[in-house]
Amino acid sequence: MHPYFIQDKSTIKDALVALNNIAHDTLSLLVVDADNQMVGSLTDGDIRRGLISGSQLTDEVNTIMHRDFKFIKQSEFDVAYLKDLREQRILFIPILDDNRHIIDVVNLRKYKTHLPIDAVLMAGGKGERLLPLTEKTPKPLLPVGDKCIIDYNIDRLIFYGVENVNVTVNYLGEQIEEHSAEPRNGVQVRTYREPKFLGTIGSIKFVENIYNDTVLVMNSDLFTNIDYEDFFLHFKLHDAEMSVAAIPYNVNIEFGILDLDGCNIKGLIEKPKYNYYANAGIYLIKKRALAEIPEDTFFHSTYLVEKLIAQGKKVIRYPLNGTWIDIGTPQEYAKVKELAKHI
Repeated sequence: MHPYFIQDKSTIKDALVALNNIAHDTLSLLVVDADNQMVGSLTDGDIRRGLISGSQLTDEVNTIMHRDFKFIKQSEFDVAYLKDLREQRILFIPILDDNRHIIDVVNLRKYKTHLPIDAVLMAGGKGERLLPLTEKTPKPLLPVGDKCIIDYNIDRLIFYGVENVNVTVNYLGEQIEEHSAEPRNGVQVRTYREPKFLGTIGSIKFVENIYNDTVLVMNSDLFTNIDYEDFFLHFKLHDAEMSVAAIPYNVNIEFGILDLDGCNIKGLIEKPKYNYYANAGIYLIKKRALAEIPEDTFFHSTYLVEKLIAQGKKVIRYPLNGTWIDIGTPQEYAKVKELAKHI
């Protein structure tokens, strides 16, 4: 982050050199004083306007810096506000503590947003419906185009600013552990072994550290372009304990069906249409709700849904209207490989 900083007593020429060094990344600098408190921002445009107005290369940057800069307070981090800044084309936003020290920087030239969530990807299944492909390779590592299935999901999470990414493994888990050994796009993916098959969510109890109040749990072998920012904002808007991403299904029956009361016909329904939502295997869950998952016990995500509802907690569905494929059959795998050619 330090290449983005410049002291307020530095010269305009110093700023030009600093901007040239980070030109591949951004054209903005964050100006700090002797106490490392942020006092301004500076762009190549600010320098250009200053020079046109008569400033000299030897002048201090505090004479031309932008003092009314946008920032986010660490204690009041707001994804909706960050989205609003992005829509205003403000793409380089510092996160400050209460003393105006820079804690982090959100670079929306590289990432869509900065979601304050932990992600846990479940990668322990055997992928039996894809045999013999999964006989020696775990399904998340099957190739799709120039990378494997799980990497599409991890890269998308990183693009949405998720910094804490965890993967739970079991079947052929050593391959996924080896695959995750090196950081990916600057993020170290942490892997955890479940000692036995624990269902679709039971292995989350082996994740050692959950840092944020919201946790995203998903199957690692999905192929989707879900908008994680919209998913998160929808979850926050409804103040739910858990949100289930769901795929809409429309069932049209092309002939009339009987409306029955026992064996008595009450009427005829002509060409009815039914709308359903199917579980997409992607969830947002409040951290505290994870306490409802028992230790070392086979436990499905649907069990958690039922348990929270029984307690009177709010569980909602999020309509996933984009691409979503559960790679469970050779046909679905072939379809995903074809789609990847156009990404």
